[in-house]
Amino acid sequence: MLYKAVIHIDLEDDLIFNLGLNNISNTLEALEGKEVELILLVTGPGVALLAGDQMYIFMEKLRQIVAAGVRIQICERALTLFDIAKEDLFEGCEIIPAGVVGLIELQADGFAYIKP
Repeated sequence: MLYKAVIHIDLEDDLIFNLGLNNISNTLEALEGKEVELILLVTGPGVALLAGDQMYIFMEKLRQIVAAGVRIQICERALTLFDIAKEDLFEGCEIIPAGVVGLIELQADGFAYIKP
């Protein structure tokens, strides 16, 4: 069985973001040795957590999940709205045109929706 889930962060809230990262780590640990596809999707004000000084709080956890194969997708519309340069993002981020559309596509592809 392939386990597929998208963890959606849409608020600039350190506690919620940390919970989402812990959800990912716990899932990877619980499903060790199994086929897993996880995506951390960040939209809205949440994009600020992956840029500049704010991301350094989470740097170690971000590196660990990316090394484990987790993809991080960021909404380009939110980057524009909150005036965040792509160059300021965590190096493992993948920019997608619209986070909500990406979420719809992932759910249509069988990804479970997780909202910490």
